[in-house]
Amino acid sequence: MWNNPIEPTAHWQRAIILVDMNAFFASIEQLDSPELRGRAVAVTNGREGTCIITASYEARSYGIKTGMRLYEAKRLCPHLIQAPSRPKRYIEISRAIMHSLTALTPDIEIFSVDEAFLDVTRCQFLFGTPDYMGQLAKKLVFNASGLLCSVGVSGDKTTAKFAAKLVKPDGLTVIPPWESAARLHYVPVTELCGINRGIGSFLAKHGVIYCGDMEKLPISILAKRFGNVGRRIWYMCQGRDPDQVHIKIPNPKSMGHGKVMPPNTTEEIVVETYLMHMCEKLAARLRGHHFQAQHFFAGVHSREIGWLGTTGQTMQPSHDGREIFQLALFLLQQTWQGEPVWKIQVTALDPRSGGYQLDLLAQESDKRSSLNRVLDEINDRYGEFTIAPATLLQRSKMPNVIAPAWKPVGHRQTI
Repeated sequence: MWNNPIEPTAHWQRAIILVDMNAFFASIEQLDSPELRGRAVAVTNGREGTCIITASYEARSYGIKTGMRLYEAKRLCPHLIQAPSRPKRYIEISRAIMHSLTALTPDIEIFSVDEAFLDVTRCQFLFGTPDYMGQLAKKLVFNASGLLCSVGVSGDKTTAKFAAKLVKPDGLTVIPPWESAARLHYVPVTELCGINRGIGSFLAKHGVIYCGDMEKLPISILAKRFGNVGRRIWYMCQGRDPDQVHIKIPNPKSMGHGKVMPPNTTEEIVVETYLMHMCEKLAARLRGHHFQAQHFFAGVHSREIGWLGTTGQTMQPSHDGREIFQLALFLLQQTWQGEPVWKIQVTALDPRSGGYQLDLLAQESDKRSSLNRVLDEINDRYGEFTIAPATLLQRSKMPNVIAPAWKPVGHRQTI
């Protein structure tokens, strides 16, 4: 199908590609609206959103960053254009991109809505060298979406991800496995994916500032402190990340929904409305994946105190929004005494397929199941919450956002 202009001389024992979209959401806005191309664009959560989700490279040249408040960004760039986010459109493009990459290899781990790892080790005899397959990946992405991406190619996941961010936008960086340790030697350990400030501080106390310092630290010290994660970090810093490309999505250990509320919310009716909103979203998601749960967490977050919440259980496994809300409201009443809060969360702690109904409640449960089935069919066809409890007419106007763990297949697919 493709002709490789490069002779496949050196066969890599392991070849990993990381595809990273460039300013993904902002690039889609510029793709769909030609008048935005070449201009400074900031994507926010709806027209009322004040926090920047992402910004175009034209905006980034002014120092605008993800997480910055809109008013701060406009001080740096007065002509900045605000674009309300469109999660469904972003997911549509993401699906098209991820599907296109299967033409190169079936061994794909979708790391996030705009990133994917590809294990092309077995494809070298078919397509040629890993660097050529990196070029093919870029072409596949562009043909599927009309968007540019940056690609990193190396012998392990961590080095490939590091390579992808070296040249943006529209980059292709190849670090052969035999050069990985040398290329990472003077890179600060905290620049590698998965090494946060906490781990970085621990490493710094042991004299590890740069990746090259890791060879002086016995692996046992990291293993004792962080277990298998510590062992992996030791290898990551030396360009030998042992983690495989994970093709299968594991069953969920939990499933939840949360939302940011107005700052310092104390009104009980507001909190209860947000709580019902999250319970109904969680219930619909459980039903969509044929899951039920019996143990739940419900809580609100205070900036001064932290999380105010606790766990409890329904009488039997459930995926009914009314039942989940009744439990969640009871749990919240046990822990929240009107303190100013800004975030709410409801989580199913043990989602699983199937479930048993108690004979005594079977008739009522069947009625609720039939009602929910019709409800889901209508909402799937005409839009989320086309039919919903009347209380939710007062729900937040802020639109949905894409969950951090979003995947185009499996239980994590949600906004």
